[in-house]
Amino acid sequence: MTRMLYHNELKELESEMYELGDTVAKAVKDSVKSLKNRDIGESKRIIKNDLLINKKRFDIEERCLLLIATQQPMAIDLRIIAAVLNIVTDLERIADHAEGIAKINILLGKAPLVKPLIDVPKMADKGVSMLKRCLKTFADRDEKTAEAICIEDDEVDALYEEVYKELIYLMIEDPKIIEGATYLMWVAHNLERIADRVTNIAERVIFMVTGKMEEINVSKY
Repeated sequence: MTRMLYHNELKELESEMYELGDTVAKAVKDSVKSLKNRDIGESKRIIKNDLLINKKRFDIEERCLLLIATQQPMAIDLRIIAAVLNIVTDLERIADHAEGIAKINILLGKAPLVKPLIDVPKMADKGVSMLKRCLKTFADRDEKTAEAICIEDDEVDALYEEVYKELIYLMIEDPKIIEGATYLMWVAHNLERIADRVTNIAERVIFMVTGKMEEINVSKY
């Protein structure tokens, strides 16, 4: 493989990662939308599409490993490939959380939600925003913005705490809604974990640019 072909392959790897990120972000938004609209069909589609996301992750990983084996990249190139390997894993796991929300919607069936969704969509919107901006920091090699995005995880944690407290209060007031409230807690927990995964991605961006790996903002949940 010539150096030009090699660097083209690196660029294609990044492009594939961004494409996977867009697909995952859409899965997160669609999972919460399907829950809010009680759209079981949409939830089933999200679950089915998760298999395609898994395959995409493995395809990217194979290409990364092939480059490492055949080209023996050094310094920044090696960090780029290592970062891509870790990021696609986190992207696939974010998609798993979206799939989990879709499965909860199916479990709820025709039962009404125990409360209107207010903070849950906010958590989803924030997580998706963080994810999209985080992938842009990779493209821009912008470790400062990546570090700032890590701190935004606190906003998602605060929303999760509000959802948790409200649902606990509702369960105390009316034990008959315990099952439905528990399902919504699981939804909120999935969204909180999505933000944690984005933080992992931001840390990989920082590593790629600086060569330093460290935890920027450890979640308390």
